[in-house]
Amino acid sequence: MISQRANIVSRWILIGVLTSAASACSTQQPVAKSPAHRNSDASAAMKQRHVNPFGERAAAVALNQLGVPYRYGGSSPRGFDCSGLVQYSYARVGKYLPRTTAALWNQAEPVDSRNLRAGDLLFFTIAGKMSHVGVYIGNGRFVHAPSSGKSVSVEDLRSDYYARAFIRAGRPQ
Repeated sequence: MISQRANIVSRWILIGVLTSAASACSTQQPVAKSPAHRNSDASAAMKQRHVNPFGERAAAVALNQLGVPYRYGGSSPRGFDCSGLVQYSYARVGKYLPRTTAALWNQAEPVDSRNLRAGDLLFFTIAGKMSHVGVYIGNGRFVHAPSSGKSVSVEDLRSDYYARAFIRAGRPQ
């Protein structure tokens, strides 16, 4: 079982590397970054091209959690909610991120969906509000803790449901 999971994780990491060379995680609405907090367009473009040094490793950690049950407020291998999975995955590789989806939204630098890299965060609207986050792994796929009664899984961003629910991507800073 562990060997089979390791093979699956290894394949997803390889796909992510090659392609990149609903839950209630938070009910708070994100706060838009003001122009005073943003860098110039040129500087933002430079940051967008910069590879997230923790991203691929955090994506691999998230993939290692496949099958772990969803648990509201969960942030450990005993159970995860969506933002708990993100926070846990990044913490395991030495990058500490905020705990809620809204705080992750505010901390992440927006990334054009055409420039996604493993480890980028994907934000979704569920029931009319931004309330879900997943970790991009490459090849149009992401890992997330979906909702009560389900477990950590991989989904395709291009599926009808997630393509409609997708708001934006962000790269942790």
